[in-house]
Amino acid sequence: MARRIVLSVMALIAAVVGFVAVPLGLVAAGQDRRAFQDETVGSAATIANIAEERLDDGVISPALGAAIAALRRQGYRVSVVDAAGRRVAGTPDAPAGPAPVAAATAAGHRGAVVYHPPGGWIGVVEPVRSDDGRGVVGAVVLARPTAQVDRRVNLLWTLIAVVAAAGLVAAALVATALARWVSGPLRELERAAQALGDGDLAARSQDRHGPAEVRSLAENFNHMAARLQALVVGHRATMADVSHQLRTPLAALRLRLDVLAQDSDEEMAAELAGAQEEIARLSRLVNGLLAVARAENVTAVPVTFAVDDVVVNRLAAWRPAAEERGVRLTADVQPVAARMGEGQLEQVLDNLIANALDVLAPGGTVRIEAAAVADKARITVADDGPGMTEQQRKHAFRRFETGASGGTGLGLAIVDRLVLAAGGSATLSDTSGGGLTATVDLPLARRDRDHDRDHGLWRGPSIGLGRAPGPAGRT
Repeated sequence: MARRIVLSVMALIAAVVGFVAVPLGLVAAGQDRRAFQDETVGSAATIANIAEERLDDGVISPALGAAIAALRRQGYRVSVVDAAGRRVAGTPDAPAGPAPVAAATAAGHRGAVVYHPPGGWIGVVEPVRSDDGRGVVGAVVLARPTAQVDRRVNLLWTLIAVVAAAGLVAAALVATALARWVSGPLRELERAAQALGDGDLAARSQDRHGPAEVRSLAENFNHMAARLQALVVGHRATMADVSHQLRTPLAALRLRLDVLAQDSDEEMAAELAGAQEEIARLSRLVNGLLAVARAENVTAVPVTFAVDDVVVNRLAAWRPAAEERGVRLTADVQPVAARMGEGQLEQVLDNLIANALDVLAPGGTVRIEAAAVADKARITVADDGPGMTEQQRKHAFRRFETGASGGTGLGLAIVDRLVLAAGGSATLSDTSGGGLTATVDLPLARRDRDHDRDHGLWRGPSIGLGRAPGPAGRT
């Protein structure tokens, strides 16, 4: 923003200089050159008036020589010729130009002829007219160097350039100070917002400078951050209390049922076993709700990690479960790094793999892919199971939405909350050929994979795991 402010102000000053100073300079320079030309023509007319006595009346007067000498001292070159074109008077270095008498005769009815010889001169042919009306009796050819007017014009443009440069420098200094005054508090506010977004609930904007609007924005941000911190801290305390208050009684109840089952007859033992299953289901539901609540209120600081390493690790962890169910796990992962809370991608993959294993019959396949797509790290978990209807996919990320009995409907809700908290997105779609594909996009982070390859840390792109029988159900 600071650069844009400085460039905008300098562009404005440059526009003012271009539309005001330059035209004024052109007008002033033009007037100066016209005045110089008029003065030169006037000098030629003066010589022509004095030379008329010599050319028309034949009177030799010292005034003509004196006038020519005065002009010579000023750098003029002068030549006076008669009607036949013979040189009558002038300076030794008489000017070269148009045929004097012909030019003077042609210009007799309209005055002097002005021309511009090469080498920085201005030339004038002034006709000498007879007093008795006999017409042109001769001509004065005069040449004057333009160095004097050129110096004045150059000085004028130099002054304009200096003033314009000084104006641009002053504008740049003022704009820079203004930009820093405005952008400094905004950068501090941005830093605090970034820290808050990364999980530092104590982050506050400390800058108390800048415009009143920016200071008011910083105060409102700090007020919002304080309320957010109070809400999150209170929610965490509530979750801890709920966890303690629910889990402990459930564990005690389950232990009592186990004790009762030991001394019960066969019919009572069957009833107690059913009660234990319901308690186990309730425990899973409580744990799932707490996991969703943590995901919704997560404030973990994002870290950079290798997605391919995490995928390989989770596939190895799920190998025994896949073999038991007869499901084949494969992976095609490219070296890609992403940003997310520490350990959260593991939770996302665990939920997606568990869901896929629960719905697949023996012989099914779960395929995991990871690669960089545009500015995202994309992870897909695809199975060839029964899939979901469009309506089921639409509501799959809601709590308690489940595609089969026995599921809690919280697994995909946890995935959605964790991914959204990391600044990514999660979607569901049909797998080509049948099944369900879960796609997770995470913020991309750069990572030097060459270093890992050189040290033997990079893992290959494809992994296959074995088979064995399993149940169905998606959460």
